[in-house]
Order: sequence, then C-alpha cells, then structure tokens
Amino acid sequence: MKNLKYIYLLTVLVAFTYSCSNFEDINTNPDASTIVAPDMLATQVLKNTFTTNGSGVFEFVSGNLFNKHIAALDPSIPSSAQYYFASFGSFGDYSMLTDLKFMTQFAEGNQAEASYKGLALYLKAYYGLSATLAMGDVPYSEAGMADEGITRPIYDKQADVFVQILDDLQTAEAYFAQGYNFDGDIMYDGDAAKWQKLCNAMQLKVIQTISKQATDDQKARFAAVVSAGNLLESNDDNFKLVYTEISNANHQFYNGENLRINTAISKLTVDFLKTNKDRRLFYFAEPAQILLDAGNSASDFDAYEGALTSLDPTTLAFNKDNGDYSLLNSRYVNFMDGEPLLRFTFAEQCFIIAEAIEEGWVTGNAQEYYENGVKAMLEYYKDLPNTDGYVQGMAIDQAYIDNYFTGDAVYATTGTKADRLKQILTQRWLIDFFQGNGGNYPQFLRTGFPEYPLDPATSLNPDDTSVYPKRWKYPVSEQTTNPDNYQKAIDDQYDGYDGINKTPWYLQ
Repeated sequence: MKNLKYIYLLTVLVAFTYSCSNFEDINTNPDASTIVAPDMLATQVLKNTFTTNGSGVFEFVSGNLFNKHIAALDPSIPSSAQYYFASFGSFGDYSMLTDLKFMTQFAEGNQAEASYKGLALYLKAYYGLSATLAMGDVPYSEAGMADEGITRPIYDKQADVFVQILDDLQTAEAYFAQGYNFDGDIMYDGDAAKWQKLCNAMQLKVIQTISKQATDDQKARFAAVVSAGNLLESNDDNFKLVYTEISNANHQFYNGENLRINTAISKLTVDFLKTNKDRRLFYFAEPAQILLDAGNSASDFDAYEGALTSLDPTTLAFNKDNGDYSLLNSRYVNFMDGEPLLRFTFAEQCFIIAEAIEEGWVTGNAQEYYENGVKAMLEYYKDLPNTDGYVQGMAIDQAYIDNYFTGDAVYATTGTKADRLKQILTQRWLIDFFQGNGGNYPQFLRTGFPEYPLDPATSLNPDDTSVYPKRWKYPVSEQTTNPDNYQKAIDDQYDGYDGINKTPWYLQ
C-alpha cells in the first residue's frame, strides 16, 4: 500500500502542475523542496468537482436550458435539455473518492489533518447528493472502495443515503470546527471556519430537499442547526469559484458570441423580473430589437421580452430573426474573469429558512429571511465587476435595494402560504441564472415553483410528453459492471423499469 501511495503521488504531481498553471491564489508550501501532497490533491479534486471549463460553451448553455432560465434559438444547438429528452445519470464523481482517500492519508500528522478529513467527507456527501437526486438508490456506503476489493458496490436505499449524507456533513463540520486552515483550497482559500458554516448550511438544504419524507427527528435537527446559528452570514461566505484571466481558468462563456446571439433569456425569467421591477433584468439580458424599434429605450422594462421555452425550435428561430427576443447580455462573453460560479449562497440559505418558517419547522420571521435573501442577491450584482456600460443605465445601487420591496415584490403577508412560497422559491431559482449547474431542478420537482413551461407537442420525454422527468436513468455501464445491484435497485424502486418518469423516494 505504501508503494502505491508514492506511485499515486507521482501521478498527482502532473495534475497539480496543470492545476497551478490555470488557477491563481493556490496556496503551496513556500519551501519548494517540500512536497505537500494533501494540498495537491485538494486542488485537483476541487478543480475537477467545481469547474466546468473544458466542456465547451455548448455544454455550458445546455446546463442552463434545463432550469428554464434561457432558451436556445437555433435548432442546430444541442438543446435536448430544453425539451426534457431522456438522459442518463453518472457516477463519474465517485472516481474522485480515491483521490480524497489518498489526500487524508497524506495529511496524517499535518496540523490541518482534521480539515482535510472534513473536506473529504463534505465532497463525498456532495457527490452522493448529486447522484441520489439524479437517479434514486445509489451506492454510498460502499462507494470508492475498489482498493478494498469492492468493485460492485451495493445500492443503498435513497432514504439511507440521505441519512448517511447528513451524518457525513455533521462529522465534516466537527472536523472543520477544530479550526485549522489548510492549503490547496480554490473555493474558500482554506478557511476552515467558512467550510464549517457551509457544512451546517448544507444540512439545512438536504433536509429541506426531502421535505416530503423528512422525519420529526430530521426536522428537529434542522431547527437545532438554525438555532445554533453557525451559518453563512453574508455574501462573503458564498461558496463560489472565482474565474481569472488565466487561460483555462476563465469563465465558460467567454468568447462565445456566436452562441450568445442565438440564446435568449426565457419568458419565465423576464416576466418575473418585470413584474417585480427587478433590475437584474438589465444584468441578464439586452433589449429586444423589435421593442427598441417600437420606441422603447434600452432602460425601459418594456423593452425586454423573453422566449417561451416550450415553443418548437423552428418558431423560436423565426422569432429570433424577427428581433422578438432579448438575448443574453454581452457581458457574459466579453470577460475572461466573468461572474463567479455560485455553488451555495447566503441568499439561498435565507430562502431555505424562510420556507421552513412558513412550513412551521422553525420559528421566526419569514418575511425578514425572504427580504435578506433578496437583498443579498441584489448586493451581489451591485458589487459584481465587469458590469459598467452593460446594464443600460439601470445599475443596482444601495438606494434601489433599500426601495426594492414595493408592488409585487412585497412579501405576501396578506396572501396565502402558496403565494409566499412562490415568492421565496422563485427568488431562490433566480440565484442560479446562467450558472450552468442545474441545481434548482429537484426543488422545482419538490414544490412546483416556479412552474416550468411544458408543451406535449414539443416535449421529448420518451414515455410521457405531458410530464416533467423526475429522474435520470442509471449509467448504461452499470448493466455490465454491476448488474445484480443495478437490477435490484430498479426492481425495488421502479417496478423493474429504469424510466425517467419514475418517482424516487424523496418525491413520493
């Protein structure tokens, strides 16, 4: 095993050299003669986990189509996600569990050993959460154990996967609580206190995601985490990847003009922003040419029109040629160091707690959390670089933020709970605008907000064009590499059929 570790380290050195050439502010040991293996592995795994660079601008756009923030206007663009085409999940992230295992081994005796252990558990929980939300029952307890002879891991029940994820997040939080910062972290610059807050906040997200099935104990745990208060405190705690002007570390959509002019902001997004007089519209999009020709100015909300994402591709393309739609803002393609890739934010945490208050899980003022969440995102755009000259004179400033909550943006205290949840969840959905992560879809499936457009005439859902897919199929490779456990999983959950419309446990 010792020899294997050193052979593995040589492989990591090559990957680390590549990583260092692509990302700024990577902490390395100032003594060049000393190899700090945990740092190298942390950098490599975080880069592979949270970056999308290298996948191509088409794939980045596709990742944004699924949550209906944007629409593809050219039939030649791979836009199957826009119409709910059958797809397959992946266990690809699990391959990094081996890297994480070596990372913790190399960290033995390091002052920051506990933090590296916390990072390994957080990332395992992250991979497991992504996999189970995509597919249902998945390997977790035996995942990443090939070196121990387990090459055909069992599929844990989804309910058990969530329990294990929560336990791992809790343990990770305890490791980070020991307070030692660590090197090699491209997300939080090794700040163990911020990772500790993130582990707590993610427990809230996980429990709320299983709200239909959450036990009394899990709801009590949610309340205890909120009561303890060691959570994200502001945008400074946002979990994000910051792009740079270094080649291969730049924003995914940089220099993607040919695709930008064939990509519109969606009608779902535009209508909500116009109704709320929300100036994020000017950060997201450009005015529709036909509406400018009609006499509107670029700073008028009425100069913007979104594309209905359920229209057929030919109609969308025709309307685009007619100038009917607002295209994506050109700032997205003009800067290598474009806006960061957000993975978890203070604003999302606020909306999670606001919903929990409305559902009676915790006590508190839901309106205050709702307003704090909205303000946080408005402040995020206020402080975002590379926006001067790109927002049509409608920049978000503090005066605008202070007066945002008027008209339809006012929290619906006199309305129904459904009215308020729609406000909370739509604002939460907006956080992911052009982030390429598809992370909001399980929340839409869970709550129905916001309501994504669906037209059976254009849907590519192979089994039922009138419904939204609830999951992805298991990877085809599982049928040959892990056939018995694969078959048991689909038999136990989905009556033997690995279909995208089958309902996983967390949505039942």
